[in-house]
Amino acid sequence: MPRTSRKRSTLANRAIVASAALLLGGGGLVAVNVYASAGEGDSHRSAPRTQNAGQWMSTIDCPDVATRDQLTNVPEAARPEVDRNLALIDSQITEAYKRFADERAQIQRDPGFADNAILNPLKDKRAATLERIALSIGRVAERPQGLEGLAPCTLRAQGGQGQNGGQQGQNGGQGNGQNGGQDQGQNGGQDGGQGDGQNGGQDGGQDGGGQNGGGQAGNGPEASDFVDITTVQPNVKKARTARGGSKGTFSTNCGVNEAGKFNSDNVIVAPGVSNGAHHMHDYVGNQANDAFATNDSLAAGETSCRNQGDKSTYYWPVLRLQNGQNEADANADGGGKEGNVGEIQTPSQVTLTFAGSPKSKVTAMPRFLRIITGDAKAFTNGDANANASWSCTGFENRQLKDKYPICPEGSQVVRSFKFQSCWDGQNVDSANHRTHVAFADQNGRCQNGFKAIPQLQQRVVYDVPPGPGFAVDSFPEQLHKPVTDHGDFINVFDDNLMKKVVNCVNGGRTCK
Repeated sequence: MPRTSRKRSTLANRAIVASAALLLGGGGLVAVNVYASAGEGDSHRSAPRTQNAGQWMSTIDCPDVATRDQLTNVPEAARPEVDRNLALIDSQITEAYKRFADERAQIQRDPGFADNAILNPLKDKRAATLERIALSIGRVAERPQGLEGLAPCTLRAQGGQGQNGGQQGQNGGQGNGQNGGQDQGQNGGQDGGQGDGQNGGQDGGQDGGGQNGGGQAGNGPEASDFVDITTVQPNVKKARTARGGSKGTFSTNCGVNEAGKFNSDNVIVAPGVSNGAHHMHDYVGNQANDAFATNDSLAAGETSCRNQGDKSTYYWPVLRLQNGQNEADANADGGGKEGNVGEIQTPSQVTLTFAGSPKSKVTAMPRFLRIITGDAKAFTNGDANANASWSCTGFENRQLKDKYPICPEGSQVVRSFKFQSCWDGQNVDSANHRTHVAFADQNGRCQNGFKAIPQLQQRVVYDVPPGPGFAVDSFPEQLHKPVTDHGDFINVFDDNLMKKVVNCVNGGRTCK
């Protein structure tokens, strides 16, 4: 997709956009949230299927399939078919979301209509797909039991969403803050996590349940998803490096996606499936990455990295300006067809740094190691795997997990990703794309026999107008929430360059 040309906003335009965003919808970003949402999440958070007609039914809630215990150790021989069917489940939810949005008025008049027109057909499709998953695993290993129980989905009321959003903001903020302090040390302490969470909970509970505030596409974000960064208390705590730790860093310069490489694929989660992400990704580094990329094609691909020994692929959801302007993908899969609209913003800066362990030396990453940090479905799945942080230049000692920052004039928005830095020593991927890597514990040590590897620390900066007028792309049901932000990485360093990375990090040097 070609890059749409755009100019930097003038100060006057920035102020106008920010003011308009604040005024529309009485505090929301648009007048009315005209879209419903379909979500794959924990069923215990769902509202009853039928509600009184006065409640605004906004969400289709489905049990998350990919995270179930039965699917965390899928045999290698069955994994391609399982991955394709998991991607199909995402497509089924997206289709249900669109039908729900089209029929929202009828559903409000007759909640039973949703059962017949949406929920029951969705259940049948999910049941058939879950059966195919069970069969594919059963051909090469013990057939998983109980998957059929994950087929039914329910409706959640808009008011319930606001209440849950408030509780999730408060509890999730505390959890993220503590986990940030434990898992990353350098990103998100307990005090800041609690403070941000409480603000998020109050704002989410008060504003999140209303029908107003739905973003340019009608499915988010809303005013309660933003917070003034100057009101956030400093919360970053840096871990001390012990005598046996590794203090060095290695930086790789791969540009800011000047070429405008985008697609809505995700070769890690949904290999071989076009539009497997249902939202657009920015790519830097390897230029051969799409749903059909293989290790061989990545190794042979071109790279935007200055050091040609780094053919790794680094990608994340695009950030769009919610200013009423369409992008070239306004009628495309992953774009406007799935509620991802607005002008895609080119980062003003992308920094990719590999850092050491505070407690030990690091070992080389294996070539083609795949790592995902964060959770694209954290709004419905819960924040256990949420990991991205938001801040502003000049205020990066204040990190947010579940809010977008409103930056003062002259300050730019910053997205930060710190990837897992412990590896199991054997696998370059796992069935759930998570268990082969892990975060260090609160003391900075790798547990369970895992080995410390160089930690990818990714920082993406944007010059956008101040105020609540931007959002990351997301699955339709995730409502463009900041907590769903995530990053993906496939290591395609050549052996010599990876040795240099390890030597620099372990030797305490700063290298490029």
